[in-house]
Amino acid sequence: MRRKVLTAEEAVALIHDGDMITTSGFIGTGVPEALLTALEARFLDGRGPRNLGLLFAAGQGDSKERGLNHLGHEGLLKRVVGGHWGLIPKVAALALAGKIEGWNLPQGVISHLYRDIAAGKPGTLTRVGLGTFVDPRLEGGRINAISTEHLIEVMEVGGREYLFYKAFPIDVALLRGTTADEAGNVTMEREALILDNLAQAMAARNSGGLVIVQVEQIAESHSLNPRAVVLPAPLVDAVVVAPPALHMQTFATGYSPAFAGAIRAPSGALPPLPLDARKIVARRVAFELPINGVVNLGIGMPEGVSAVASEEGLLAHLTMTAEPGVIGGQPASGLDFGAAINTDAIIAQNAQFDFYDGGGLDMACLGMAEADAAGNVNVSRFGPKLAGAGGFINISQNARAVVFAGTLTAGGLEIAVEDGRLRILREGRARKMREAVAQVTFSGRRAAAEGRPVLYVTERCVFALTPEGIELTEIAPGIDLERDVLGQMDFRPLMREVVEMDGRIFREAAMELARDLLHLDFADRIQRDNDANRLYINFEKLRVRNREDVARIRARVEELVAGQSRPVDVIVNYDGFRVDEEVEADYARMVEDLERRYYGAVTRYSGSAFTRMKLGRTLRRSRAPHLFETAEDAQAFLAGRGA
Repeated sequence: MRRKVLTAEEAVALIHDGDMITTSGFIGTGVPEALLTALEARFLDGRGPRNLGLLFAAGQGDSKERGLNHLGHEGLLKRVVGGHWGLIPKVAALALAGKIEGWNLPQGVISHLYRDIAAGKPGTLTRVGLGTFVDPRLEGGRINAISTEHLIEVMEVGGREYLFYKAFPIDVALLRGTTADEAGNVTMEREALILDNLAQAMAARNSGGLVIVQVEQIAESHSLNPRAVVLPAPLVDAVVVAPPALHMQTFATGYSPAFAGAIRAPSGALPPLPLDARKIVARRVAFELPINGVVNLGIGMPEGVSAVASEEGLLAHLTMTAEPGVIGGQPASGLDFGAAINTDAIIAQNAQFDFYDGGGLDMACLGMAEADAAGNVNVSRFGPKLAGAGGFINISQNARAVVFAGTLTAGGLEIAVEDGRLRILREGRARKMREAVAQVTFSGRRAAAEGRPVLYVTERCVFALTPEGIELTEIAPGIDLERDVLGQMDFRPLMREVVEMDGRIFREAAMELARDLLHLDFADRIQRDNDANRLYINFEKLRVRNREDVARIRARVEELVAGQSRPVDVIVNYDGFRVDEEVEADYARMVEDLERRYYGAVTRYSGSAFTRMKLGRTLRRSRAPHLFETAEDAQAFLAGRGA
């Protein structure tokens, strides 16, 4: 049996000038730090290799020295294709200076490209990236002028447009596991993520290349549980035992059994967030969480949504996910981001993107570096900074609903929350709402044309995407519209009816959001006055999201009126009411059926002209859908009918 256990120095000596390498990792999780350190040391010692190609999906670094930053030396790299560049400023600087060829492609596309290279396919065909900067009709994902090769083509299949991302061979895969046996079988029991290790190993092996794996320990040949083996021995050419300092579980944590799924952390293990701009944004986003739905939370500002959901007792009613393969539980943040505690499952990153690309996400909350009047969002490149798209394009383009989260201005913003009101102490230096974004990472026009629900949530206001562009819909208590919102934007948004953000967001106490989202209060909202033979329905600030909500409303009404000998008169408060477009027809049919079977005179009211207009359209087949502006008008109508 060929000797596979090598030192890091011996392993990286197998890499030749001009090789195309690929590396595993997600931020600081699963990064083969010992191999990258040895590769850097060999190059700096003058022994090569030189002019390497590099293919990576997720960002792998700490924004300083670790991860792929080890490769950020002129002459070491020649060509880089990657998903997220923000954590590897040393490599990004080379690309921005035109010293290496560089492309920024969607993380999920690269993740799938590994599988397609392994399978000997010519490339990856997908709709991901259409209308964004990776579309070859815009920038083709190229970072600089010397990157002239066209890696992406527009194709038409079955009358629909797709993007075709070309495959290319991989010469060396630098990967990571926990235990390897002497034969080269590798397990990952102490790793927080599986990532694309298997697909990358197959891609290198079937390209005629090498697979080098960094591990913690060596076991006797063929002694590992075959169900635990992630990388089988035929795929592995070399194994390197790394010292603990170069094999941390993440760049922030040496080892957490909770991240490895070995234990479940107790509830409340993560401290509550302070009531700052981040928590304000996270709280407003939490109002959009789909009960019993599947959610993705991006890096940065969206990370706080998970903490708020935990504080509000909502995690048990949601499936939180993260793109590297986390399903369920509570995602971690910072340099631990990508890991999670109390998960239901950890799957391969490429499988997670299968689920995302196919529309499996009910909602995604992503960061927002800048947005424009058309609803386009840029998180990938602005000024001298190259952040990269990461999984943003896959996720934002395919989730059923999208919420972008961020402050309205950036750079020195200071706020205070006093007595439930928000005050801007110092305005940020940079505006985020621009006339036109510097790069299109999310196409507002495309999303609007598809009818996708999109919100833009900041600490002081909320915008919604419409076919005509961005509309201002909410403003925080204490905020001056002209000075604090419109005066901090490069364009004037659409404005019809701007309402105040929920006051609970701006108070220290828990919001009791579960009561709202789980509709635990229908018994209070829907009540009957038997003496007056009248049904009072209070739908103020209620959101009907799905058929289950419709069924709960029907059940409560029938509980109160079924079996009655005469019709009951009804008065409904629709102030702040919302019904999601997907269930408008179901809601209307339910109302019509209740009217036919149980109701006498029916009157409805809302102070919002916009709400009255929408309800009039939704309930157009309802019997005399009277919609008044005030409760007094509605009461007078019933009184006038002798009710």
